[in-house]
Amino acid sequence: MSNRRGLLIILSSPSGAGKSTLSKRLRTWDPSLAFSVSATTREPRPGEVDGQDYHFMTEEDFKHDVSHGEMLEHAHVFGNFYGSPKGPVQTAIEAGRDVLFDIDWQGAAQIRNSELAPHTLSIFILPPSIIELRRRLISRGQDSDDVIQKRMRKSWDEISRWDSYDHVLINDDLDATEADLKTIINATRLRRIQQPHLVEHVRKLQTEFEENQ
Repeated sequence: MSNRRGLLIILSSPSGAGKSTLSKRLRTWDPSLAFSVSATTREPRPGEVDGQDYHFMTEEDFKHDVSHGEMLEHAHVFGNFYGSPKGPVQTAIEAGRDVLFDIDWQGAAQIRNSELAPHTLSIFILPPSIIELRRRLISRGQDSDDVIQKRMRKSWDEISRWDSYDHVLINDDLDATEADLKTIINATRLRRIQQPHLVEHVRKLQTEFEENQ
């Protein structure tokens, strides 16, 4: 067991607000961060690698894992299933490694209601404006006009969940938002519950104190 328990770090936002870019920056900042590779039933996009970008699964296999409790969280989004395999997450946090999640509010809520909730840090990323959110979605060049419209219609439902998160950041400056994220993570790593060795240390101090009276 590590001297520190790992954190489940959740980043959520409407599509285009910057959570994926921020996730990549955090992993560059701290290579020890484990990234929870989501499972999905959607088809791979050009350039995506199975096991690296997503675990691409059939709907039958996905539902099997859900029914057997092997998904920490799961959701149905835009006609496809998405979820976070539980096993790799438990292994990482027990070894003292933080696990980073790039998931939506539904998945975040499931994790916050799970047995791992005490070790969860949730952060919501807001866009500076709806106009800028649309511009970012268009500039990515990944989705059709129809999909962009669906994402925009869904964005307000996602934004309306902002107040269920531990921290909320407005991403109007990517570098500043990244700096704020690092500050939040470093502080949360020092929470008492993340440091199981503290109990043993205090007991040693008590013994020393009694021996020197």
